[in-house]
Amino acid sequence: MRVIDSHFHVWRQADLPWLSGPMQPRIFGPYEPIRRDYPMAEYLADLEGSGVEKSVYVQANWPAERAEDEVLWLENLARETGWPHGIVGYADMTAEDARPALDRLSRHPRMRGVRQQLHWHENPLYRFAARPDLCLDRNVQTNVARLADYGWAFDLQVFAPQMAGACELAEAAPRTTLILQHAGMLEDLSEAGRAEWRAGMAALAKRPNVFAKLSGFGTFIHRNDPAHIGWLVSETVALFGADRCLFGSNFPIEKLWTDYASLLSAHRAAAGGLSTAEQEAIFHNTACRVYRL
Repeated sequence: MRVIDSHFHVWRQADLPWLSGPMQPRIFGPYEPIRRDYPMAEYLADLEGSGVEKSVYVQANWPAERAEDEVLWLENLARETGWPHGIVGYADMTAEDARPALDRLSRHPRMRGVRQQLHWHENPLYRFAARPDLCLDRNVQTNVARLADYGWAFDLQVFAPQMAGACELAEAAPRTTLILQHAGMLEDLSEAGRAEWRAGMAALAKRPNVFAKLSGFGTFIHRNDPAHIGWLVSETVALFGADRCLFGSNFPIEKLWTDYASLLSAHRAAAGGLSTAEQEAIFHNTACRVYRL
């Protein structure tokens, strides 16, 4: 089966403060093994034999003032290696007008979207955004809506308690495709936590411009767990439908606890009870459509 990896990173350690500076707590736990360069050659070796034929790079938090440098570096890599096929870059959606930054990014032909991580959590180890309600920020809503003028998506990253605000963001930007990172980042595996996540996901699924990325499922459990992946895939596909779900590896983060073949195998097994057409949507067609590959 053809596969598109809709969420991966490559990097040079020197470009990333969180990798090259003092160790910073991260939601995926101790990360000493990836505090190094992760070049395209290693990524391609990791996915060898997997059936992955295209990929989408998602921004890796270079310094904000170097957002275009990150995209330019990826464009040069793509010219040298043929990978990646699409780039999700960074722009500050809280700016009064993000269009000057978006115009600079638009000079790069593989640009397909923007990610600004809006996730906030009461646990400071899980916290990234400055405050929990950025989805309701007028500038954020206006700038995300403007992405449609560029033909770009917005990679949306929020926790379950923020999903009501994310629904309002989706409604404020109806022409922009919002791609929910890691299927809503389920971090509370209690019965109550799963219920809150499911309710938020159901509300987001009612917004037709919201899609769900089946990625990063090891983030909070720090392992490749086929049963956990199977539950999340089943629940998410039931809510969104396969035509609005897409696979992503989240490599090399997931490389902290698994290899590419095992990760993809777990996702394929999770989708194994679906029809061939549904599996093709999840692993290829949806990503091809929303990222214009």
